[in-house]
Amino acid sequence: MTSARLRGPLRSIVQATAIAVVLCFGLPAPLSQFVPFLAASPAAATSERDFTEDDVNAVKKAIDERTKDGAFVFRDPKLNADLHLVFDEIKIVRGMEGYGWFPNVNFHDKDEPKKKYAIDFWFKPQGQELKLMDIRVRGAPRQEGDSWVMITRSPQAWWWLPAGEHPGDMEVTRAWQVMSAIHGYIATHKDKDGNLEIKDDKTGETLPLEFVEIHQPVRHLKKEGEYFACTDFRKPGSQDEYYDIDFWVNQKTGKLEVDNVKVHKVPVQEDGVWTQVPRYTFDGMDIEETN
Repeated sequence: MTSARLRGPLRSIVQATAIAVVLCFGLPAPLSQFVPFLAASPAAATSERDFTEDDVNAVKKAIDERTKDGAFVFRDPKLNADLHLVFDEIKIVRGMEGYGWFPNVNFHDKDEPKKKYAIDFWFKPQGQELKLMDIRVRGAPRQEGDSWVMITRSPQAWWWLPAGEHPGDMEVTRAWQVMSAIHGYIATHKDKDGNLEIKDDKTGETLPLEFVEIHQPVRHLKKEGEYFACTDFRKPGSQDEYYDIDFWVNQKTGKLEVDNVKVHKVPVQEDGVWTQVPRYTFDGMDIEETN
């Protein structure tokens, strides 16, 4: 008999497989025909519900809302540029109970079909709705001779990290869980332009900044019990003005929550080149890395 601990992950895997089939092939039959327990899922008794056939258009809707002149327009913060992409297929939909659904979608460049992209969408259940939290590039093209190959971006998005863990790993706080709390904070606190407003403690200025990526490793303060991770943000409209922002996460309530956001390094131009100057260091702190 399947243990209670395994039923949640297995449900997510089977559901995700069924959803991918419907999304890819447009099957008219309800998902409950392929996955019988969807019709009477225990999740229906909670504030959240399963991702069902009523929601398979969420990815298409997100793409359609960002499509202009036949191309899906997506701003890639790492390249600091807008990508104009054409949809190819939904490769896989992964589910993580309590964290959401992660369709991985293949596209190609509008002007150069050989340039392939793998884009992750993050949807999170909120009550009876699915909210699009973020869109990130997982794989991007790199030219090798006359051809193009897809290269996996580094660092990987946090939702790919649990796949490499062993069964007992969830009994302690993992790095990806801390990264999830940080990413969730950023996603829910962005302004209408997609920037996160961050208060600079030194100058008192509020900085609207564009999120680029979360650094690894995640670190843990042994004495205080807090976790923190460094992140890259860019000044909107700039090319090389990067801020290093630290997010501090505690678990006092039993749930990982961001309780402090601090400017760690600021961009300073020296001889025409932008560099980062630290505001503080971690010298003297008893710190360990969190895997």
